[in-house]
Amino acid sequence: MCKGLAALPHSCLERAKEIKIKLGILLQKPDSAVDLVIPYNEKPEKPAKTQKPSLDEALQWRDSLDKLLQNNYGLTSFKSFLKSEFSEENLEFWLACEDYKKIKSPAKMAEKAKKIYEEFIQTEAPKEVNIDHFTKDITMKNLVEPSLSSFDVAQKRIYALMEKDSLPRFVRSEFYQELIK
Repeated sequence: MCKGLAALPHSCLERAKEIKIKLGILLQKPDSAVDLVIPYNEKPEKPAKTQKPSLDEALQWRDSLDKLLQNNYGLTSFKSFLKSEFSEENLEFWLACEDYKKIKSPAKMAEKAKKIYEEFIQTEAPKEVNIDHFTKDITMKNLVEPSLSSFDVAQKRIYALMEKDSLPRFVRSEFYQELIK
């Protein structure tokens, strides 16, 4: 690792400077409470340049989270809605699990499993999803020897949560109401 300034490799020295700058910014006293507010984009993300769904297709999303998630426009709209509510971690976890299931290499699988666990499952994770201890314990046991089904129980719980909670809120939102006009 880094020992003494003279022995610092160029990239390590650059990293140290970055950290010093960031700490300096954090330690500055804000002029007002406005400086403490996290910037929030007032305008929601517009769905990706995908074809807008037909009215019939969009109406099916009210009753089927599967159909919503399988449609690029629907998925993007749903993601934008969840971001506007600061609750996108469930969808991000579900999508990470879907990507995880496509991995063929055991080494890459173990690496991705660790990343998903650290980002979404472990206590105090940056994007911790709301799963019960039983589900968390099963998932942790499954990760001793990662397989394509390691996250299945947790993913099913999160899917059920989105279906029961997030989807109805989305259907009542402006995001969806504008789409079906």
